[in-house]
Amino acid sequence: MSVHDHLKAFHGLPVHSFHDQAENPPEPESCAWRVAAGTDESPDEWQAEFTRLLDTVDTTRVHALVVGPWGESYEFDSSPVVEALLAARERLPALRAVFLGDITAEESEISWIPQTDVTPLLAAFPELAEFSVRGGSYLEFPAVRHTGLRRLTMQAGGLPAEVVQGVGASDLPALEHLELWLGTPEYGGDTEVGDLEPILSGTRLPRLRGLALRNSKMQDAVAAVVASAPVVDRLETLDLSLGTLTDVGAAALLSGRRLTHLKKLDLHHHYISEPLLDRIRQALEPAGVELALDRGEAYRHQAGDDAMRRYVAVSE
Repeated sequence: MSVHDHLKAFHGLPVHSFHDQAENPPEPESCAWRVAAGTDESPDEWQAEFTRLLDTVDTTRVHALVVGPWGESYEFDSSPVVEALLAARERLPALRAVFLGDITAEESEISWIPQTDVTPLLAAFPELAEFSVRGGSYLEFPAVRHTGLRRLTMQAGGLPAEVVQGVGASDLPALEHLELWLGTPEYGGDTEVGDLEPILSGTRLPRLRGLALRNSKMQDAVAAVVASAPVVDRLETLDLSLGTLTDVGAAALLSGRRLTHLKKLDLHHHYISEPLLDRIRQALEPAGVELALDRGEAYRHQAGDDAMRRYVAVSE
């Protein structure tokens, strides 16, 4: 999933733009329907497009919705979209997945996408199995209870601590995959490692099998607390990619709880030296753990003999 391209698939379904409606439209349940307005328009245009979807497609058979731009991101947060979805909930009885903010970096930098309190969507759609949101500005996620949600993803250049705390305090007994892009303090990511404790303790999220704590400027500190976290014992996939992970965090992972039971460990976009990468391979590859160790676009900028700058993959 890239912030430079619109989603091509979501919830196991191909994404179909309602704006590009063909003479022979797809069956309502066969795709994830994307509804978007122009980035120079107002939420009224998004609402009009959504109304056309409701009036044109048999939305009682729609399983997934992808929300693209709802207008000029500098002026409008996502509250009109949330309100429109809430008003239409009786016309969307089969809805199981929502992606709120399929907005590329060219349309709006991720940290400039203004969100709102998104938890009313969970309350309104108790059968929702997957929920994703992009953009941390003004994002709110107070603690909720939802018995159906299996996948929760929050992508941000900086994820507010209150959001992480809200996720940690939520009662999500069916959740199998959690993905948080923690980001940087410069873009609102004021989360501290202590905020992750309810997620990592193993006392909550009983069905969690995939954990992604990504895109963090404090990735070494995150790796250190993950290394000793009880929740790791029941994970199948662990993702600490897109951040500023160095030898310090990598060594902590190797000295912590066993990782040989994992199906996959994803560390791509990192700042780990080759000797430490070799140690990771030697420790985990014989056990059959799939490794993602590509440096990607991570790079080192030498500002002197000892100084080094490290960047998360997605910030602005």
